Amino acid sequence: MSTTTLQLKAKPGSSRSALVQEADGSWTAWLKSPPVDGKANAELIALVAKHFGVAKSAVDIHSGGGSRFKRVKVETRD
Repeated sequence: MSTTTLQLKAKPGSSRSALVQEADGSWTAWLKSPPVDGKANAELIALVAKHFGVAKSAVDIHSGGGSRFKRVKVETRD
């Protein structure tokens, strides 16, 4: 297994749910959920897990849980 770390900007309350890699290597996550009671973070974990084809338990918000700018770690299989 290997660990991938993503630098991303979350945009909660968006009209769509999407995860896109930008040209500079960072990621942008558009989230439909509002940033209330951890709903946006839960949607972010599910979105990242789906994108990388891993279980939600393999995704961890390493830093920035209360911020728009987050560092997310993903445990992937090689």
